[in-house]
Amino acid sequence: MLRSVRKPGLGQLPRHLVASISPRRCLTYDSTLKSLKIGSDTRVIFQGFTGSSLLREDARALAATANARESLEWGTKIVGGVRPGREGEHLGLPVLPSVRKAMEVLKPDATGIYVAAHQAAGAIEEAIEAEVPLIVAVAEHIPLHDILRIHSMLKAQSACRLVGANSPGIISAVGKCRIGFQPLPCFEPGRIGIVARSGTLSYEAAASTLRSGLGQTMCIGIGGDILPGTSIREGLQILIEDNDTEGIALIGEIGGDAELEAADWIREYQARTPNPKPIAALIGGVKAVPGRIMGHAGAFALPGEPSALDKIEALKGAGVAIVNHPSRFGPVLKSMLSGSTPTGAGVTAPGQRRGMHTIACRPTSTQLPLHMGVSSQKRTLYLTQNAAFDLLRRHGVPIAEETDPSAQKLLAVTINKSTRSPCIIASPISDASAAAKFDFAYSARGGAPDVPVASIAKHLGLTPGSIDSLEHTINALVTIFTEKEAFLLETRIVDSGADHTVRLAAAHFGFDDAAFRSCGRQADVQALRDLTTEDPAEVSVEKDGIVYIKLEDGDIGTLCIFVNIFGGLTRGDMIAEGVVLAVKDLQMTVPVVVRIRGTNEKEGQRIIAESGLPLFAFDDFDEAAAKAIELAKGGLHL
Repeated sequence: MLRSVRKPGLGQLPRHLVASISPRRCLTYDSTLKSLKIGSDTRVIFQGFTGSSLLREDARALAATANARESLEWGTKIVGGVRPGREGEHLGLPVLPSVRKAMEVLKPDATGIYVAAHQAAGAIEEAIEAEVPLIVAVAEHIPLHDILRIHSMLKAQSACRLVGANSPGIISAVGKCRIGFQPLPCFEPGRIGIVARSGTLSYEAAASTLRSGLGQTMCIGIGGDILPGTSIREGLQILIEDNDTEGIALIGEIGGDAELEAADWIREYQARTPNPKPIAALIGGVKAVPGRIMGHAGAFALPGEPSALDKIEALKGAGVAIVNHPSRFGPVLKSMLSGSTPTGAGVTAPGQRRGMHTIACRPTSTQLPLHMGVSSQKRTLYLTQNAAFDLLRRHGVPIAEETDPSAQKLLAVTINKSTRSPCIIASPISDASAAAKFDFAYSARGGAPDVPVASIAKHLGLTPGSIDSLEHTINALVTIFTEKEAFLLETRIVDSGADHTVRLAAAHFGFDDAAFRSCGRQADVQALRDLTTEDPAEVSVEKDGIVYIKLEDGDIGTLCIFVNIFGGLTRGDMIAEGVVLAVKDLQMTVPVVVRIRGTNEKEGQRIIAESGLPLFAFDDFDEAAAKAIELAKGGLHL
């Protein structure tokens, strides 16, 4: 079983911030949870309100302006914004030169950060230093190690709560307060609270509850980042405490232990509550390709983490109804609120409540990614083993020539998604079934002075004389992890015994591609990428900004094209116009089914319906999917 050993630390904080933190506040980030309770009185500012240049407004600035205008009209109390180093007015609201100045003059309760990924970490840090109570970061592709640094700051204070990054934001339908880019047509005051890792699936859930006549109270989009500032469990706690919320939709996915922690919390909640609120859940990634990031930065499993099916079983055992598509949330929760047992295709009724499902007895995956081929996504770059060995040799780590696989032990440096810290994973055997986690404080300077090497050596079953060699290996791995911005350095080690030297027998290294794509860092690591090991079809579309992943099976693809859009920041009419132009330009010979919901959905559906082209338009997912499968199996060509 996977055990976690926690070592607290401040990481590397700005000197002035460390000086301002009293010991009383060092371990109280949990106390900021109340800041998620937004409503009609919440005062909001925007960072990235007007763009970064006086000479031009880029697309991001225009999007932020449109979002602010729409939110204002809906009822959100936006009181102004920030433009670094400048003052003025925008949308009739004051613009201040810094977040600290905005805090003094405008006294906001929350800030929405609408800047590009390479600027987002600095904007979040500025908001933390100014002590804005709620910080909502929507940007995708913020480098992982920037987020690790931010979490080291958050753990050392009790003034700020972070939602995101890679988040659609947080919205109160009852309080008419939106901090994010959720499609407003899907949200009306009602009875259902939503907590979700996926933005698009949360919109689907909102639309489903609206169609069922339930509406929503609040939707907390914790975001798809590897290390979100707010967890599913924390979102659940807010919704359970909310008097307006009568039922809850939970949306999780592969990667991390957050859903298992939520299942544990739900068990405890139900055990102490006479009439607990009904909860339905969806877990994405049941059919995900192993070892591949399927969309969100955090949608992949690290060594020892549970699968999507493990998470589903844990939630079922906690008395949660399971759905296989967010369009089913509305009918299921409506049945549960009426006291009926939910039924129907794609629905699993709540299971009988079982005994406590604690951390100690959680299912853990013993299959690790060493056996997988090299892959590249927007957020990951894996090296070949030879390239990883070369990197290790430069740091003086000895490599074993040939070893007995049964003598190999697992040693990895990665991240603990639960504690939002870097950690060592160690197992006395080659897989993670007997692994333990040892957290250490993040430091941009590299090295790991607080890693309990003696404890790790004992858990690995190494001879006492090997501790110095193990310490050298761990320090080398942690240095590479920090300096090269890795997310996983997984190795198999052997203890030579006679000379007390720890040698590496295998290595699988994964690095955060966002550091290069967003901020231009780690070009030397990017240069180690071996394209000959990757799928040519997947590589060929990268130049066009497309992430393409081949799936093992399925009926929809070359036989029929299924365009499924639920627009938030992206408008449905723009998508529809693009589909129409593409079908005309490419002279399509396969049927195209288009399903559009979300922002400007009616206009998008009208464009498709009136295009005069052989397109099949739907707004219901099940109907659209059924049509696509029918067309694919029928072999219809245009």
